[in-house]
Amino acid sequence: MPPVIVADRLSKRYGAHLAVDSVSFEVAAGEVMGLLGPNGSGKTTILRMLTGYLRPSSGTVQVAGLDVTQAGPAARRYIGYVPEDAPLYTQMRVHEFLVFMGRLKGLARSSLHDRITAVCQRLELLPLLRTAIGKLSRGYRQRVAIAQALLNNPPLLILDEPTNGLDPRQIIEIRQLIRTLASTQTILVTSHILSEIEKVAQRAAILLNGRLLGMHVLGESTTTPCLRLTVRGQPPARVQACMLAVAEVLGVSQEETHGAVTAYLVQVQHPHVAEPLAAALVAQGFGVLEIRTVRLDLETVFLQLTRSEAPV
Repeated sequence: MPPVIVADRLSKRYGAHLAVDSVSFEVAAGEVMGLLGPNGSGKTTILRMLTGYLRPSSGTVQVAGLDVTQAGPAARRYIGYVPEDAPLYTQMRVHEFLVFMGRLKGLARSSLHDRITAVCQRLELLPLLRTAIGKLSRGYRQRVAIAQALLNNPPLLILDEPTNGLDPRQIIEIRQLIRTLASTQTILVTSHILSEIEKVAQRAAILLNGRLLGMHVLGESTTTPCLRLTVRGQPPARVQACMLAVAEVLGVSQEETHGAVTAYLVQVQHPHVAEPLAAALVAQGFGVLEIRTVRLDLETVFLQLTRSEAPV
């Protein structure tokens, strides 16, 4: 099955400021993928380009095989989008708002009532249909925002910081809701909080200063295979470029350096990449002094990948 999202060298520039710098990734059908990074790392800008709200300065993005820039209206039919602090008409009742949003999405009046009922039942909003949105808790307002995104039953649901500003109980409820929605939707979710991505996503794309630093596969153990290499060779940037050119290498970060010898942490898809990785380094004239497999949690990987980067 083809990927639901294909972002290829996606960049966005505001004058002299490069907000997103040549980011490429794919999201498979049925996957929950997280974009993880501090505020200002480019997460929201990427989402706005994915949903067609912003035009990329360069690069392309496809949703369900459709170019979002060239075929925007058709591509957006496949997307349900919940921005951070989603704007809601607080004077409207929940049912009134969902009817309004359903009509904007082009849903027929004959089917809209049944669709609202189905979505609200799934999100536990049925008892609140006649309640003014302004009287709801923040957690239930978030559910209303998700409900409008699901009205046209899109294959892709995009959530920007969905737990931001919620209390602990509401955060737990939204996490559980995301897990439930993942049974029928592909989900792309952003957060600047490591634990939030770990608890809901299958993979995490780590972003900083608009650049994609690496991909981290999440599982029940929330660990990913990494290789720690000690290499003799200068400059370190050339050593890193050599390693990144090897297939199945996801990311490289530099650790301590002693003279011409540097230790590197290399994120890989499988530990068996060690042999071709060592061969590539030797072919370039570098000396591989040590190579061993380690397993690191998401927090450690994030700190390793962002160690040499200055925050925005």
